[in-house]
Formats: sequence, C-alpha cells, structure tokens
Amino acid sequence: MQFTDTVTVAGTRRRDDGYLVADARIARTGIQTYLGWEVGKPDMAQVQVYRPGSEVFSEDTLKSATHRPVTNDHPDEHVTSRNWKEYAVGQTGDEVTGEGIFIRVPLMVSDEKTILAIEGGKQELSAGYTCDLDFTPGTTPTGEAYDAIQKNIRLNHVAIVQHGRAGKQVRIGDASAWGVAPITNDQRPEKEKIMTLKTVTVDGIPVEVTDQGATVIGTLQSRLADANTRLADAERAHQVALAAKDAEIAKKDAEIDATKAKVLSDADLDKRVQARADLITVAKSIAKDVKTESLTDAAIRKAAVVAKLGDEAVKDKAEAYIDARFDILAEDARKVADPFRTVVQNGIQTSDGVTNSNDAYAAMLARDAAAWQGKKETA
Repeated sequence: MQFTDTVTVAGTRRRDDGYLVADARIARTGIQTYLGWEVGKPDMAQVQVYRPGSEVFSEDTLKSATHRPVTNDHPDEHVTSRNWKEYAVGQTGDEVTGEGIFIRVPLMVSDEKTILAIEGGKQELSAGYTCDLDFTPGTTPTGEAYDAIQKNIRLNHVAIVQHGRAGKQVRIGDASAWGVAPITNDQRPEKEKIMTLKTVTVDGIPVEVTDQGATVIGTLQSRLADANTRLADAERAHQVALAAKDAEIAKKDAEIDATKAKVLSDADLDKRVQARADLITVAKSIAKDVKTESLTDAAIRKAAVVAKLGDEAVKDKAEAYIDARFDILAEDARKVADPFRTVVQNGIQTSDGVTNSNDAYAAMLARDAAAWQGKKETA
C-alpha cells in the first residue's frame, strides 16, 4: 500500500552552483491514525497503525531512503527509471540516520523552478513510500492499542508540497493521487480541501466514489468481464463438443440402420438361395460345362452366353444386352428340354406307316409277341 508522511523542510540553503540542499525527517515511529477506507478497511471509521522502531530503522528501510528522487508534488505513479526524467527535480543523499523518532535524509533540489517555489513558501516535504499492513491488533511497549502494524517500509520518493495535510478530507500530500496520509491534530480548516470524487457506473447506476474506490471498482469490473468471457468461451466449447458427439451418434445410428437393412430374414434368404439355384440350373441348361462357382449373378449370365456363343458375342456389350442374350438362350434351352412342348408343336408321330388306332394296336401286339426273338416284327 502507498503512504505519505509530511514534514517541514529544515535547514535549507543554496550551494554555490545554485542547487538547494536541505534535511528531511521522514517515517517516524509510533502510532498514526488513518481513515478505514483509505487502508482497505471500509467497515472501520479509523484505523490505528503502529510503526515500530524495528521496522523504521531496519537496514532495508534505511537503504531504501538513499538516492531517492525528489519530486515537485506527488506524481500519479511510482517513480522509476522509465519516468525519472519526467518527475525528478533532485534526489536524496546517502547519509541516512535516525533522529529521535524520525529517519533523517539529506536531499538536494537541482531544478530552479522548484527551488524558487520552495523559497516562495512551498516548504513542506511529503515522503511517498510503500509498506505492508499486518492487521494484527496489539499494544505497544508503552501501552497504546493499535489495529495494524506497518512492515517492509520502502521509500519511493520525497515530494515538495504546498500543504501536506490540510484536513481530514485531504488524504494525500497536496491532494495528488499517490498514497494515504495519517490524520493529524494540526488541522487548518480555512485551507481544508474537498476530496475529489469520481463518478463510476455500476450495473447502470452512477455512483460517486474516491479515486481509490474507482480503481477498486474498475478492477472488479474488469475481473467480472474476464470471468464472463471465460464462461462464454467454455459454453461455446461445450456446445461444439455436444454437436460433435451428436454427429458421431447420428453416424453410428446410420451405420446400424444400414447394417440392419443388409440382414436378410429366413424367408428372404430362402428366396435368394432358390433364385441362385434356379439361375445356375438355367445357365447349365444353356452350356452344360459353364463354371459358376464364386461368380456373381451377372457374371454367371455372362459366362453362360460366352460358353454358348463365344467371347465375340459379348465383347464391348452392356450388361443389359448380355442379360437379354441370356434370356433368349434360356428360352431356347427350355424348348429343347420340354418333349411335351415338342409333341404339341409337331404333332403325334407314328412309325411303320400306321395310320389308325386299330392298326397301331395290332402292330404293338405283334412287336410284343416277337420281342423274345430279339428282332423287330413288322405288321
């Protein structure tokens, strides 16, 4: 969390080269009072924050105060190597020591405009630093109760400000947007400034909040939007997966239906067997030695035609033509194989010049009587 402490510039003087040097006392020990919402506890009106000497005068804290940039008012962001040229008007030295309850830090201001502002009355310093807040309540060695302890104090910059703390509603040095400052007892109501509020929209409702509140709301809204995006992406992926599974099931159902369509009933199988046997019988009647094993029905018909008429008869011919030739040959084969049909077509033929039934009967008796002789008798 970002904090500011404010003190008055002490012992300022100009060097021969025009630079201004001074001493700054920052980061004091003891308990300081903050507004609850300023330190992330909106349910508390005020928070008593304890800054023990072990943290203020720790080696890491003292090192963090050396060679820090000096700024003219607080910047809206941490001062780093990327923005140092934009914000820095000087820097702290390296002779950092403890002075009573304060850390004493020498500093030098090298910007003429800022030096003139200091000489014109802009006399306060506001240290901008970060720290961790441990909200573990307790009591100081002197018996004072506190709600939280500051730990890992790290200085970021020292700002030259007009008024570090003008009243309860001014939470940051010179009303900039850098950190939080403790409530002090030396209020100056005639110079108190009204805290700047921002209007943000939450679920279509405009709400006035502080800069910190706007930042928190913006972060939560961004996280909510990200969560909604992830949810929508997951839903789309789920729908795609369902569609793919439905397509797979439909394909399997189609394969099952196709397989069922290929399965013959016993009656259908009997018909197929009988039709196959009839086809082979007809083919054999056309050409006795025709080969039918392992051939399809169409191949059997073609083989029978070739066996009867030769390859030329079917060369370059369509299957319909071959089927027609097979049917013609089958019809001819049936005519030859049906003696009754032949008799009907040619009439009853008699032998030996017999022309009536009585003579035919007498001839038959004569043949039977002479049959034992092994020769044919004539009437």
